[in-house]
This record gives sequence, structure tokens and C-alpha cells, in this order.
Amino acid sequence: MRIPSISKTRRAQRGLAIVELTITLPLLLLLMFTAVEFGRALMHYNTLTQSVRDSVRYLASEAILGSTGTIALNAGLIAEAQNLVAYGTRGVGDSSESLLPGLSPTDVTITAVSADDIRVAVAYDYQPVYLVLPGFGVGADRNMGYTFQAASSMRAL
Repeated sequence: MRIPSISKTRRAQRGLAIVELTITLPLLLLLMFTAVEFGRALMHYNTLTQSVRDSVRYLASEAILGSTGTIALNAGLIAEAQNLVAYGTRGVGDSSESLLPGLSPTDVTITAVSADDIRVAVAYDYQPVYLVLPGFGVGADRNMGYTFQAASSMRAL
């Protein structure tokens, strides 16, 4: 019985490590990209909800005319609140880059829910980095886009 030399054993182990890497690498990359995409989606949703809250807070402080106690939503105030959601500022000005890709003031809906409540809602079409998940011959390809909806309401002050 002949004992294999150490160099032959190391070469065989090195080859085995490459085979194991080839088998596990696609799964590890899929898990990594999934975690990154999930984190990116959460970041976009968080930015969206924070901008909606800021906008409704601004409207709640500005919408009541004097001491009348009634809500007055004029076109200028609505445009400022929509810009606050989309751009992070009340006016478009120099900063016309939206907070999220594809978010525009037209996606924002502002309504007076009751005599003293204001509601700001937005529907944002989130587009992931990888737009299509292939079916790999098992099923149809799936579009990975999703519509985030965020809304907030507040009593006018």
C-alpha cells in the first residue's frame, strides 16, 4: 500500500475547494444582492414616509386662515407641499433633483379630510436595480417593480 504524497493531497484539496466555490458562489451572490436590494427598498420607503410627514406638518401649520378655524388650501400652498415631498424644499428653485428617482410633485395628493384634518398621500413606483427576475425556464419572468404608498394626516393648527 502506497501513501500519497503531501503535494498530491494539497493539489486535490485545492481542486475540491474550487468545485465547492463554484457550487456555493451563485447562492451566496443571490443572498447578498437580495439583502442589498431589500435595504435599498427600506431606505426609499423611509425617505418617502419622512417627506410625507414633513409635508403634512408644514400644511397643518399653514393651512388655517387667521383665526377663522377653517382650512384654506390654495394652489400655492398645495404646490409648496408637493415640492416638499418630491424635492425636500418648498420651492423647486435650484434644487430640482428629486429625493427619490422618478418621484415628482404630481405623484402627491393633498386633501382636506374634514373641517380640521389634512391628508397628504403619495404613490411612488419603486424600481429595483434588477428590474426582472428571470423564471429560469420554470415560470414566466417577473417584474420586480413595486408601488410604495405612504400617507399621513394631521389636524390643522
